[in-house]
Amino acid sequence: MTNQFVTISIDGLSFQLKEPQSFDWLQKLGRVFCVFDRQDSGNLSFGVEQLGRKKFVKYAGASTVAYTGTPEEAVTRLKQALPLYEALKHPYLIRLEEHFETDNGYAAVYDWFDGECLHPHWSFPPPQKYTHPDSPFFRFRQLPVAERLRSLDCIFSFHVHAEASGYVAIDFYDGSLLYDFKNRLTKICDIDLYRKKPFINTMGRLWGSSRFMSPEEFELGANIDARTNVFNMGAVAFALLGGERDRSNSKWEAGKELYETALRAVQPDRNERHASVAEFYAAWNAARSFRA
Repeated sequence: MTNQFVTISIDGLSFQLKEPQSFDWLQKLGRVFCVFDRQDSGNLSFGVEQLGRKKFVKYAGASTVAYTGTPEEAVTRLKQALPLYEALKHPYLIRLEEHFETDNGYAAVYDWFDGECLHPHWSFPPPQKYTHPDSPFFRFRQLPVAERLRSLDCIFSFHVHAEASGYVAIDFYDGSLLYDFKNRLTKICDIDLYRKKPFINTMGRLWGSSRFMSPEEFELGANIDARTNVFNMGAVAFALLGGERDRSNSKWEAGKELYETALRAVQPDRNERHASVAEFYAAWNAARSFRA
């Protein structure tokens, strides 16, 4: 039996939902110029423009096509996430501007950033993500190593900040990264599932991409802490500079010292990793000096 979806049109753009819903509340924010309707989080997102200024609107409360939970659950998660953007304000994190109730859900409005997501799942699913010349991830991997290292600096420095603020990163992966190819800028766009320490794995398999997850993120009752975040940072380094899951030296592009630092970070035995993201980043910067 074929699923029947409802087509919604706003400002000449169309998208599909499982059930009809009014989006009249969007009009006060400006003209909708793009729609992101395929996320499996239950959120529906829009790019809007008013008086020459663009904003990014994340909305929960609609029955989106790719989401298996209830709209109410999505609303709860969105509301719970918003304080994180206040607590972890940082130059490399997108800025939350306002948030408010609507008739059927909840909306959060962020500054617009002219970046492309490095995990463009719907446009370039694997293997096209890694090989298609128009894929943002493929194009990013063609950048000089020095430029990719600058992106990693943004990612690592933000997570040193998050760690110092008492938080652990949950569900951080390349889908959380935006890169502006024109201006060579990197931003983190999704920290909705980050948690205050101490945090215990009560799920078994936590949220996230297995490409970036440590063993403890699959282990019920495990501590999720600074060493977990170190693994996550090392996995990001291998995604942007190496062979992602293939962590062999032959796939690595940034020299022996940085390779050894990243490899220590992703050790399955958590006690063999750096003790914190701050310690990892210090070791990373020391290793970078060999490239200077």
